[in-house]
Amino acid sequence: MIWLIGSGPMAIAYANVLQAQEIEFITIGRGKLSAQNFQENVGTTVISGGLNKFLTSNPEIPSKAIVAVSVEQLAETTTALIEYGINSILVEKPGGLNKKEIEEVAKLSSKKMAKVFVAYNRRFYSSVLKAQSIIHDDGGVNSFNFEFTEWGHVINSIKKAPNVKENWFFANSTHVVDLAFFLGGTPKEISCYTSGSLPWHTPAAAFAGAGKTDSGALFSYQANWSAPGRWTLEVLTTRHRLYLSPLEELKIQKIGSISVDDVELESELDQKFKPGLYRQVESFIADSNELYSIQEQAKAMRQYKSILGGIR
Repeated sequence: MIWLIGSGPMAIAYANVLQAQEIEFITIGRGKLSAQNFQENVGTTVISGGLNKFLTSNPEIPSKAIVAVSVEQLAETTTALIEYGINSILVEKPGGLNKKEIEEVAKLSSKKMAKVFVAYNRRFYSSVLKAQSIIHDDGGVNSFNFEFTEWGHVINSIKKAPNVKENWFFANSTHVVDLAFFLGGTPKEISCYTSGSLPWHTPAAAFAGAGKTDSGALFSYQANWSAPGRWTLEVLTTRHRLYLSPLEELKIQKIGSISVDDVELESELDQKFKPGLYRQVESFIADSNELYSIQEQAKAMRQYKSILGGIR
């Protein structure tokens, strides 16, 4: 039995995958409207009233739990589950609202010997799996560059809980930053620069930087939240340049050619379900070592803090 915490759009996506994999689960939600929408889309009921209320009346401990609540509730919910005694948890990215929350969850999970994994589903995209295969055959990554521009003109008008937009880099942009370092290696050296600010995001509006990973690959990045742009990742090997833009698709350029061609993908699962989610849940159920731990996320937050802060 798995507990699915949350009943919003992300929880619906997880429920669809769990049903397809014939995994028994119960859903614990909070709001009545989201619970009703969940039931209409998934066809199963939601235990409403929130997690804390549920824990006071439920004597059983499930084998696993998936946390799919809003970002400002991720750390609190995961903490409650760890304290309750659940020792295998998949929590939606980025695992908490900020560095402090993520580090506290990582510390608690180590203390309680609970396995907590952060659900960066883009690591499981068909495009990414194919890119990994090409990179392996080519002997590794030589260099890479990425962009994590956010649409500031859209985000400005979105209604979010307090502090969510102020922490937008952690809450959203790390989706592509994590993927870049997942493919290219963990930064060993990094120089970061920022400029400007936005009414909803005072730390910075534009970002640029470069460095070197533990595998020897050079990298650079940029983003400007006051200008047009999109998430983009380019990975270079001795034989190919791989383009992921959008991240769900893969294009390739062979050495000696200026042609950029589409790569055929086995993307049936990414088309039927939220991209990457089916394989990610499959890995979680199988206790695979492919998943990304909250302890690894806590370490990565130091680099993320550098990117966010920069040298102004």
